[in-house]
Amino acid sequence: MKKVIFIFTFFLFFIPFALGQGEIDEQQKIFYRNESTLQFSLNSTGYGGGYRYGKRLNYLNKRLYEIDFNYFRHPKEVKMYNPYSPNPRGFVYGKMNLFFNLRAGYGFQRDIFRKIDKGGVAVRSLFTFGPSLGFYKPIYYQIIHFISMTHYTIIERKFDPYSLYSPNEIYGRASFFKGWNEVKFVPGAFAKFAFNFEFSKYDPMVQALEAGIVVDAYPKKIPIMASPDNNSIFISLYVSIHIGKVIDKYYEKAYEKNQAGENTFSY
Repeated sequence: MKKVIFIFTFFLFFIPFALGQGEIDEQQKIFYRNESTLQFSLNSTGYGGGYRYGKRLNYLNKRLYEIDFNYFRHPKEVKMYNPYSPNPRGFVYGKMNLFFNLRAGYGFQRDIFRKIDKGGVAVRSLFTFGPSLGFYKPIYYQIIHFISMTHYTIIERKFDPYSLYSPNEIYGRASFFKGWNEVKFVPGAFAKFAFNFEFSKYDPMVQALEAGIVVDAYPKKIPIMASPDNNSIFISLYVSIHIGKVIDKYYEKAYEKNQAGENTFSY
């Protein structure tokens, strides 16, 4: 989490002040453009990825539609291995469920600074919100079950907080795919606020870094760990990278003509 906070702080405070003079950009700008991007994120509660579509409303504003998928970690997760077992698989002692969510967002983006120099950075603020479908599946452990003093077998069990199994009796985690028939769903909602820094040198392309905060809320606590401090509200700082392009065909053609030396671009 410390690394995420450091990266978040760097992008939030450093980049807006790094818009120094550079090589003059002689490309004809595509101001009224729609954008389509894939995004990959690292946050203080896990990681994820998704897709965003931005529809230009006017010179400064876009309407955003996005969908993303995220994996959540509990702050008390500690990965360990059984030191007495050959080739053990890592596990988190006390973890009961894997938790994911699927967000569908709607919102707006506003340009704060536009790129003037080639190689410059455009700064935008954005806000999105919408439903957040959470779902979690139980984790199965491989347990060392002794038949006699010299013989044992491996059995698979869900973590039971009332069992007498110690970490030394756990061989490792079972297959990731075991337990998917026991998935439970929890409907919720989310809200996101962020700053987006777009730095592509070529106007029809979109390359951006984003830093912000997102809040997911559910009507009940999500039982990730076998402890009383599970949460129903998840507040995450995140950083993400966005890669995509302008998808308005008219302006793509106009840009290509302009780059070929034809002064035919108009608004």
